[in-house]
Amino acid sequence: MATRGGVMGVSSFPSTPSCFCRNGRTSCSTLSLQIASKSATSRRSITCFAVQESSTSTVEEKKVKKVAEKAAAKPKAAGKAPAKPLPQLMEEDVIPSLKAILEADEDITELELSFQDNRLDGSFKKKGNPYSFWAFFPSGNLTGPKGFSLSSYGTEASTVEPFLVDEKKITAKHVVFWVEKRLAAQGIIPVWKE
Repeated sequence: MATRGGVMGVSSFPSTPSCFCRNGRTSCSTLSLQIASKSATSRRSITCFAVQESSTSTVEEKKVKKVAEKAAAKPKAAGKAPAKPLPQLMEEDVIPSLKAILEADEDITELELSFQDNRLDGSFKKKGNPYSFWAFFPSGNLTGPKGFSLSSYGTEASTVEPFLVDEKKITAKHVVFWVEKRLAAQGIIPVWKE
C-alpha cells in the first residue's frame, strides 16, 4: 500500500472528508477514504499519514449533474441600478424632498433651492429673517469630501463644517436628513414634527 503526500482536513461533521493533493492528479473528493492517521513527533515536527484504501467513487455522477443543473437553472438576480450622477441625484431626489420639508413650515417663505457647480444652495426667509446654506461636493460625487455652511440674518457664511463624514454609503436620503438636522440644530426648523 503506497501513501502520497498532501494535506487533509478532517471534520467532526457527518460529511465526506476533504483534502488537497499535491500532484493534482487525484481528486480526493470522489474517493472513498478511510483514514488511518498516525502522528509522530520528533524534533519540533509533526508528521501525519493518511492511507487511501479505495479509489471507487461513492457519489454517483448523476447526483453531481443534477446539482450542477439546479445551480445553472436559477436565474441571476437583477443587478443594482447604476448610481445616478450627482446633478441628477440632487435634482430628482434631494431638492424635491428638502423642498417638501421646508415648505411644511408655515413661517418659511421665499424658498429657493438649486444645485450647480457641485454645490447645493438653499435660501429662504423665516419670520422675515433671511437664511442661506450650502452643501458642497468638490469632487463631484457623494464619496469624496463634503462640506456645509450656513448663514443667518444676512451675515456672511459661517465656518465650513464637515458634512456626511460618518456615513459609509451615502444616499439622497442621507443628504436630506443631514441638511434638515443642521437647520434644526440652529433652531431654524423644528426638531420634532407633530
